[in-house]
Amino acid sequence: MSAEGEQPAAEFELDLDLVDAFTAGRIDTDGEARLADQVARLLPLHWTAPPEITGHIQRIIDHLGGERELLAWLERQPGRPRLVARLYVLIGLLDQISDEPAVVNALSELRAKVPYPPGLGGYLLPETTAETLADLSAKVEGLLADDRTDDAFRLAIAAVAMLQEVAPRAGRQDSELGALGDVLEQIRRDLIAAAAGE
Repeated sequence: MSAEGEQPAAEFELDLDLVDAFTAGRIDTDGEARLADQVARLLPLHWTAPPEITGHIQRIIDHLGGERELLAWLERQPGRPRLVARLYVLIGLLDQISDEPAVVNALSELRAKVPYPPGLGGYLLPETTAETLADLSAKVEGLLADDRTDDAFRLAIAAVAMLQEVAPRAGRQDSELGALGDVLEQIRRDLIAAAAGE
């Protein structure tokens, strides 16, 4: 990072010819794969990317029909794009359930016994609050932004394992969370498959 805290321009590589071809519907398979890889590298940098880059990413999102469709498009591309898309599924879930009282209570109970579950030392906030999981999601995204995809994957798997521990308790406290364990298991399988190149 530069003295002003901005990412160097090289970090924001986006081939505008590929963007133009994609949004015009005339991109070939290899070009689409290269574009998906570039977008997967840029997505976690959305907070720091220059406006012209975010504008071109928005063109891709608009062409696809929305942010959910962007993740679905990345999911269809093997390698880094698929893994990034699947990590964003977990990031979204962490943000969604972070302030759920039943999750916070169950997580507090677990952390009373095991303050830092395996793989989460140095990542979890010391206190369990409604911000704990949202902060963890930001750390997964931060690792992606730092081009530390393997570390993001390991942190994600550790977060899923911790949540799988608390899911049954949370589900007993709030019936709307009854399927959380199944959702987490699917996320875990999807992440492992993507990391293995499947």
